[in-house]
Amino acid sequence: MVDRTGHRTVPETPRRTHSLSGSRYGNRPTMKDVAARAGVGLKTVSRVVNGEPGVTPETERRVQESIEALGFRRNDSARVLRKGRTASVGLVLEDLADPFYGPLSRAVEEVARAHGALLINGSSAEDADREQELVLALCARRVDGLVVIPAGDDHRYLEPELRAGVATVFVDRPAGRIDADVVVSDNYGGARDGVAHLIAHGHRRIGFIGDMPGIHTASERLRGYRAAMEDAGIPVEDAWMSLGVTDPERVRRATEEMLARPDPVTAVFTGNNRVTVTVIRVLSERSRPVALVGFDDIELADLLRPGLTVVAQDSAALGRTAAERLFRQLDGTLLAPERIELPTKLITRGSGELPPAD
Repeated sequence: MVDRTGHRTVPETPRRTHSLSGSRYGNRPTMKDVAARAGVGLKTVSRVVNGEPGVTPETERRVQESIEALGFRRNDSARVLRKGRTASVGLVLEDLADPFYGPLSRAVEEVARAHGALLINGSSAEDADREQELVLALCARRVDGLVVIPAGDDHRYLEPELRAGVATVFVDRPAGRIDADVVVSDNYGGARDGVAHLIAHGHRRIGFIGDMPGIHTASERLRGYRAAMEDAGIPVEDAWMSLGVTDPERVRRATEEMLARPDPVTAVFTGNNRVTVTVIRVLSERSRPVALVGFDDIELADLLRPGLTVVAQDSAALGRTAAERLFRQLDGTLLAPERIELPTKLITRGSGELPPAD
């Protein structure tokens, strides 16, 4: 139609409303809605939803069609109240972007799925306060258990949750100031093997660049480095060791300082994958060859020239072992907390086999 000004106007179309029990947009369909659409009783729908017997195939077909047409999803809240379990577990990682944690997270998820549980994960960003906040938030949502890669060194805040029955397993690093299950790699032994490998190829001036000294894995790897040097009767100079944040600028500066000395290091042992990547960049800018062994494998390590020699830990095995331990706790088959240590593996590809340049 046209108004007096000559503009065309269109009559407003009445807005559709949902007819499901008078519900508004956004309300989820209920079992009553399913029963009404299928023309059956509420108890029949309940039997179909929960997989119980006593429903004819034709009736079950009608109910399933109604469920799919309405987009109905079972509300598990009542089942949680009856059973006292949520069929969900939490995973608290250090950094979701770190490739080390991808296989670990996937392994935990696979074990959880095999037990019919949902995995909820989050990152502490290596912040102890954030870790505590995230862990307690998961507990408030009544997860049945937790797999935690700790950022802090005091986990007494978890004691009430443990007493309440929240199963908990720590991974990669032990819990602080409480007794709890932990699954770790042999950080000390792996570092000792990696440094001993460099010594066996003629190196005496070997640098160590690692993570923050307060982190359990960093301190254990430093201890392994020192032990290998002591075993070979090589005095360690303070200038050969550098621990701190894994920021590329800090790692680059530490590497360059070790290489700029009058008696530069001829080999470097790096404490984790992030440190290793920065050291590779620094060494690639120099014509003088420097041997390198890194703790943790990295993607495309075999494509470098020379290939990267590493002390590899199995992050998937860490996650799988921790998750299996968690569900054994939930099944009531475990009693005292245990420390489980998984072996590392030295993978030689060339960079750790370079002889000293002088």
